[in-house]
Amino acid sequence: MKNAVITGAVLTGLAVASGASAQAFPAKPIRFLVGYAPGGGTDIMARTVAMKLTESLGQQVIVDNRPGANANLAAEIAAKASPDGHTVMMISVSHAISKPLYKKLGYDLVRDFTPLINISSVPMFVVVPPSSTPKTVADVIALAKARPINYASSGDGSPEHIAAEMFKGMTKTGMTHVAYKGGAPSALALISGEVQLGFNTAPVAVPHIKSGKMRAIAVTSAKRNPALPEVPTVAESGVAGYDMINWYGSVLPAGTPAAAVSRLNADMNKALKLPDVQQRLAALGADPLGGSAAEFGNYIRSEIAKYTRVVVDSRLQQQ
Repeated sequence: MKNAVITGAVLTGLAVASGASAQAFPAKPIRFLVGYAPGGGTDIMARTVAMKLTESLGQQVIVDNRPGANANLAAEIAAKASPDGHTVMMISVSHAISKPLYKKLGYDLVRDFTPLINISSVPMFVVVPPSSTPKTVADVIALAKARPINYASSGDGSPEHIAAEMFKGMTKTGMTHVAYKGGAPSALALISGEVQLGFNTAPVAVPHIKSGKMRAIAVTSAKRNPALPEVPTVAESGVAGYDMINWYGSVLPAGTPAAAVSRLNADMNKALKLPDVQQRLAALGADPLGGSAAEFGNYIRSEIAKYTRVVVDSRLQQQ
């Protein structure tokens, strides 16, 4: 009987310890993986949220930039990380594009990840150097039809690349793609005159547009952007039906405990409602989103279906 009591006490103690351990999330600093260089749109969004998570979680949230392979390198690292909630991966529309774009990927966006939250959506701006001759979409089309021009993007298969190829196809113009490792490097290439045209996300483009380092020709969304309401849309500038936006969200390695997903989702939703975060995003031309992990999972699947059609129609699939 004595042994039975001791054994029962031990088992009870282990159960309590196990329960305490399960509730101890986060137990260490959280790594926030970003697949692009510092300064780009994805990086800016990650750092805005990470700062608030550090405050609410009581653990340091460290942004870990791993640029390469159009953010697929970072995604491969995240897919193989321990599913304990301490590794978060920042994704964007580029990851939905990558699934049909590349025949071979080291991860599957649906199978290998647990959705966390859709953070924000942003348009892209069609931009030129301030000293450039074109001042309207019509001017760009006329120039590109007269002779091929170079345009910058943040990488092969990136949202900027797809946006430009959509523009190229719909306007039947000649444009040559020049890929850079991230939105910030591609913006600097445009500012320095290395390329003649750029498709940059709002978080990257808006500060440069407002400072006069680049000039906005149009915005890629269906509606004008509140950050720069004077800039017309591509559609209203003569390319009827043109509409493309970028979005930024977060996922976790597949198998992450529901408790960790719930805690992170709740804290990130709260962060997106903070006035200073909303002001920060608005200044960059971004709209805060939020919502449940399940809603984001459904959205990811719908975006994959959408860009599968675009990639196939544009014959952009790569090895």
